[in-house]
Amino acid sequence: MLNRLHWFGHVQRMERNRILERVLYMNLGTTRLRGRPGNRWQDEVREDGRLAGGKGWKERVYNRGEWKRLLRTARNHRTHYNRDNNVK
Repeated sequence: MLNRLHWFGHVQRMERNRILERVLYMNLGTTRLRGRPGNRWQDEVREDGRLAGGKGWKERVYNRGEWKRLLRTARNHRTHYNRDNNVK
């Protein structure tokens, strides 16, 4: 969770014409296979952000102090989850 959010913040603050930022949001226009679709990277980031920051978490990217606070919350959330569920 933490690595995805950290990378997302880095990419979001890039200039709009950078290739990496364009690749993140491009739509390939292909169809997905039948059955339950696998999660996309964006779906995972959205869920991580919702868990760590609630509503309005994407706007915090541009304020470095707020973003670092959100990342700390995500780190604490992961620590508590791992401890409560006996994950090593």
